[in-house]
Amino acid sequence: MNEGMHWVVDAWGCDAESLRSRERLAAVFDAAVRELRLKPVDAARWHVFPGEAGVTGFLVLAESHLACHTFPETGFAAFDLYCCRPRDEWAWEARLREHLGARRVEVRCVSRGKANR
Repeated sequence: MNEGMHWVVDAWGCDAESLRSRERLAAVFDAAVRELRLKPVDAARWHVFPGEAGVTGFLVLAESHLACHTFPETGFAAFDLYCCRPRDEWAWEARLREHLGARRVEVRCVSRGKANR
């Protein structure tokens, strides 16, 4: 059985306008795809909520998926990346600071699919 990697990423203190911007969030997705050499199977799907609300995005990958949901009213963004095979660490903190102005980023990485030994 292959061992997968699942990143659960929380970002606080993000710029509210960036969290409402499909383009800024797409830049995060594009950087992850490029730098981790992921393989999208189709274009990302986005839902921009009306008014001052946030954005939800989802990208199906050959390796599995990348998703985000933003809350501009609190400056919070949640990201989720699952890859069915091990990957190198990615610079989540640096990228989320760069694209969203995040002041604090917590990255949890969980191994998935390991057989009990």
